[in-house]
Amino acid sequence: MAVIAIHSAKGGVGKTTLAANLAWCAATISCRRTLLWDLDPAGGAGFLFEIEAKAGKDAGAVFDKSRDPAKLIRRTAYPRLDLLPADESIRALDSQLATIGKRKRLAKLTAGLGKDYDRIVLDCPPVLGELAAQVIRAADLVIVPLPPSPLSVRALDHARAAIGAEEGHAPTLLPVITMLDRRRALHRDFAAANPDWPVVPLASTVEQCAVRRQPVGAFAPRSAAGRAFAQLWAAIERRLAERR
Repeated sequence: MAVIAIHSAKGGVGKTTLAANLAWCAATISCRRTLLWDLDPAGGAGFLFEIEAKAGKDAGAVFDKSRDPAKLIRRTAYPRLDLLPADESIRALDSQLATIGKRKRLAKLTAGLGKDYDRIVLDCPPVLGELAAQVIRAADLVIVPLPPSPLSVRALDHARAAIGAEEGHAPTLLPVITMLDRRRALHRDFAAANPDWPVVPLASTVEQCAVRRQPVGAFAPRSAAGRAFAQLWAAIERRLAERR
């Protein structure tokens, strides 16, 4: 089992779209039993798979162990791909984790879920704090989506610093350029300066994910974006294999 976190301290970088598409790739291309765990109170991952969280505070209760996460998991329309949806209680998760005082609670929860899943993809909220630290302790691979912008690079610096601050566990860090428009000089220069980073292009098919509420691979697998997600997933599997 491997835990893959999609994390950025900056919002609006395509994080949830990336998480949803990579989870689909894990389940469909690699035929892995995959869980997409939505840790963002906005609940975007559930929306993209047409799954709405039930009213209540169940998502947060998972962390104090008053609810079994397995009982909250929902099946998606795609084989081998399940979703653990977010709800409003996730907004208080940072303070809840601080109160609980268990630094590896998320790591232990993912380890337990790993009995049923080969890949767990975490869609993380755009925050820094205890939850972000717990994500790093739980993850084998941390993906940082970076639209071509100096502010995006700051988000990468935050991730590097957070990983460096943890002792005894160092997940692999993978920056991914998102929303790349090669018609723009700034974007071309950004990609040229970072030739080893995977790229997901700015494309109408990516925007259509939220309209169709489907991953790109389900409706446009041969599109530039569909191929980019598949290539990115292949790179992720290679990175995970190198960790073994």
